Amino acid sequence: MKLTLRVWRQKNADATGAMSTYEVDGISQDMSFLEMLDTLNEQLILGGDDPVAFDHDCREGICGACSLVINGDAHGPERTTTCQLHMRSFEDGDTIDIEPWRASAFPVVKDLVVDRSAFDRIIQAGGYISAPTGTAPEAHATPVPKPDADFAFEHAECIGCGACVAACPNGSAMLFTSAKINHLNVLPQGAPERETRVLDMVAQMDDEGFGGCTLTGECATACPKGIPLPSIAAMNKEWLRATRRVRR
Repeated sequence: MKLTLRVWRQKNADATGAMSTYEVDGISQDMSFLEMLDTLNEQLILGGDDPVAFDHDCREGICGACSLVINGDAHGPERTTTCQLHMRSFEDGDTIDIEPWRASAFPVVKDLVVDRSAFDRIIQAGGYISAPTGTAPEAHATPVPKPDADFAFEHAECIGCGACVAACPNGSAMLFTSAKINHLNVLPQGAPERETRVLDMVAQMDDEGFGGCTLTGECATACPKGIPLPSIAAMNKEWLRATRRVRR
């Protein structure tokens, strides 16, 4: 396959970025999108040019590092992570636009790399989970109803990639925050900090400068792990419950 790539190049957060056009040839349909970018970078290095900076780690759809907007879609045309997107999703001769996440809370570090430490600070704001010290309790000493376990696991699948923020027209982090809150608050182990967790994490999310949620649903559509939109409603219920108890 021969492709035309229009890639966002930006030296740092303070520099003015622009799209640069490159031609790559010999791309196999079995390559992942990141392997295609590796091929581009090999070509640039051999030509004495600066390679394109992009984030990646596991390349197995687990870590969430591979954050790219491809032809206007977070992670590209398939509902998966960029590293699991293969070039068979494109046609020979295609022009592909590649950009970083676009959100004020995710400043550009270089080229396609953005700083997503705002997510880390939201998680840190949630604090810890109380746990008794001493001898480890029996594994089944704290029973968890199957619906609650399924609900927690569904939300724990969030990998923090930021596709929800990139896809949202408001740059909202509500889907991410709700996933992190819900998977802890529904379990008995998370009950002691249930109220402070939701209040502190939502407050931190607002402080980071993410936009408000208007329930357009783009976040859930783009999520590679399928975190459902009702997750936000569940978090809002938790927040209202905690707010009323604090007011008392």
